[in-house]
Amino acid sequence: MKRSALTLPLIATACIFTAGCASHTAYYAPPPPPPPVGYNSVPPLIARADHEGFRAGSEDGARDAYNGFGYHPQHDRKFHKTPGYDSALGPYEPYRDAFRRSYVRGYDQGFHRG
Repeated sequence: MKRSALTLPLIATACIFTAGCASHTAYYAPPPPPPPVGYNSVPPLIARADHEGFRAGSEDGARDAYNGFGYHPQHDRKFHKTPGYDSALGPYEPYRDAFRRSYVRGYDQGFHRG
């Protein structure tokens, strides 16, 4: 008898606390708006540095692999001279840094696939 006297209040309490949980509607925030046009575009100075650096690096890497030289991308003249810079596009330092990053990436690809 004691068991049934405790069971009924426990079941009633559990029903009261869980009855409202299943009926809640889920609300989601809308996605963020897309970025404005031109937000993710690369500046012309960096685009030119990437193009020139990768092209020069892949040529030099393939040449060094073909001639049996070791892997030394930072010892080439083009790595230090950073050809293709145009002062009309912007300052030299960002061009130099982007050129050298792209040069090493291109050299690596040219050396290992050349």
